[in-house]
Amino acid sequence: VQLQASGGGLVQAGGSLRLSCAASGRTFTVYAMAWFRQAPGKEREFVAGIRGDGGTIYYGASVKGRFTISRDNAKNTVYLQMNGLTPEDTAVYSCAAGRNPRDYSVLNEYEYWGQGTLVTVSS
Repeated sequence: VQLQASGGGLVQAGGSLRLSCAASGRTFTVYAMAWFRQAPGKEREFVAGIRGDGGTIYYGASVKGRFTISRDNAKNTVYLQMNGLTPEDTAVYSCAAGRNPRDYSVLNEYEYWGQGTLVTVSS
């Protein structure tokens, strides 16, 4: 599985962005998908995860209520709608795919990773 993230950019505080992660292959639905982010000098942080059929969704505490993860299995794509952005959301956002994550927030549960897209939020 190859993952290609896009949609990052520069946005003012309070603004919105939508990230996309396109996956190759014909077995997209067997993979749970997730977004992680890494800010300069910080560890990678879980943002959101979604089960293969979209039936279960998890969010990191810092983004709950502001970000929404979704997937379109017909397009092999997962999205991250980010609203109410703050400078603390500035980071490289990466998508990941894993067959059966027991804990969606754990990095090692994911077998495949995209290259990341930079989101910069100005104050």
